[in-house]
Amino acid sequence: MKKSLTQRITLSVVGVLIALAFFFPTYWMFTTSLKTPGEVLSPKYDLFPSSATLQNFVSALTKPGFVTYLSNSLIVTLGAVIAALVVGVLAAIPLARFRFRGRKGFLLLILVAQLAPLSALFIPMYLLMRDIGLLDTLPSLLLVYFATSLPFTVWMLYGFINGIPYDLEESAMIDGCSRAGAFRRVTLPLLGPGLVTTSVFSFITAWNEFLFALVFIHDPNKQTLPVWLSSFRTAFSVDWGAIMAASAVYAVPALIFFLIVQRKLVSGLTAGAVKG
Repeated sequence: MKKSLTQRITLSVVGVLIALAFFFPTYWMFTTSLKTPGEVLSPKYDLFPSSATLQNFVSALTKPGFVTYLSNSLIVTLGAVIAALVVGVLAAIPLARFRFRGRKGFLLLILVAQLAPLSALFIPMYLLMRDIGLLDTLPSLLLVYFATSLPFTVWMLYGFINGIPYDLEESAMIDGCSRAGAFRRVTLPLLGPGLVTTSVFSFITAWNEFLFALVFIHDPNKQTLPVWLSSFRTAFSVDWGAIMAASAVYAVPALIFFLIVQRKLVSGLTAGAVKG
């Protein structure tokens, strides 16, 4: 049934209000980053800065260690995402294409691992990294982010691969392709939206992680951007303008990554909703 004009208007208004509610914190962050210290600490909040300034961005970008922290975050985040995608695909293929004893139980274990809170894994991971000598190194964070994102990656890719008809691979094998060649030439291109969708969620999770980076890394030259953001707060004061500017800069890589993959992301979310 076609929706009436009143229903469409109501849904549109509700949608706009929800969008504004989610957008306002980002707007508040950017406007605060352009305000002077007096405006930031003023009890009266202005929607627009009366005298916009870039001094907060200058203070944030010239703070010692920014480039080092940025490169460290990119290394551990991209490394964890790529490793999770490679291992996730290799794990999801047999789960989706083959029927073997214990398959459903293994899928249940993956789901349980995904539901486990990170706080429950903190101490075991810390002891493991200490015993193998990886504490205070970037590989320790890379392994932690890889381990925490892998269950979600396998579960999502299993749903996407399971939604691609196996008949397409069989047709390719009849035409002369090997099993691996059929997957590479037929299934893998169709799996692109699923790879993008899982990589976005894994990227955001690893990019924003703070606790493991704070405790596992003590060397200032090996810390990541979330830890760098906490350095703007001291025992005597908080530079709110610089924190907002640093947060805006911190959000740029994730925004760029999202803009690059947004077309595949939309189709991936739609496919996951239908096929997963």
